[in-house]
Amino acid sequence: MLQPTLPRRPPRVIFEVSEPGDDWELSDDQVPESRPHERRAASVFDQLDYMVERTGRDALVCRNLAIRWDEARPAIGVDPDVCLIEPTPPEGTDLESLLLWRPEHHPPLVAVEIVSASRVDKDYAQSPPKYAVNGTPELWVFDPGLVGPRGMGRRYRLQVWRREDNDDFRRVYAGDGPARSESFNAWIFVVNEGTSLRIADDQEGTSWWTTRAEAEREAKEVERRAREDAELRAERLAERLRAMGLDPDAPG
Repeated sequence: MLQPTLPRRPPRVIFEVSEPGDDWELSDDQVPESRPHERRAASVFDQLDYMVERTGRDALVCRNLAIRWDEARPAIGVDPDVCLIEPTPPEGTDLESLLLWRPEHHPPLVAVEIVSASRVDKDYAQSPPKYAVNGTPELWVFDPGLVGPRGMGRRYRLQVWRREDNDDFRRVYAGDGPARSESFNAWIFVVNEGTSLRIADDQEGTSWWTTRAEAEREAKEVERRAREDAELRAERLAERLRAMGLDPDAPG
């Protein structure tokens, strides 16, 4: 029996593009992040991630992680802009989804949702009930543009929801900040004219949490100042020696 002859080069497969179908449309949960939204979420992520690194906590910080809690209905869930899970799941940084029916998958200690103009109802009306059900102890809802739905009453830059001892999930703060995070024993600030979130150890904002990049820049700045101070001291010593008629470059 003759064997088929393979082509000398891979053939091109060409097809005509069909008309757009319904499956081309993005659902509300698939709306791409805007650049400002991405920057705000990245800033919170970086502060939490570096806190975990410098304190040695057994925790994992994630962005847009799929969190599911009903094995029979896995499509029900949340994908927080930022969350911190403690303790770290067995998969570590390879974690793809947090499935709360698994024994070693625990609800986030803190979840952060940033309100987008494209999904104004989601974080005011839908997110708190979902986090109430899935066992998350603390939720921060940040609305930098005050774009929350009018039907939900007043709009707030910052809301903090907290699980109480009786398992009620209650909004314990709504305003412009600062607000206390019991989970971190820290304070949440709205800064840069309402456009960013920063975390501090104290209500006065004198001990800010930094990111890894900020800490590295600060260390370089300290090193630069120390080098400049040493050079200035050496220059002044050389001037005094010259004034005494001595050669500052002489050995010994």
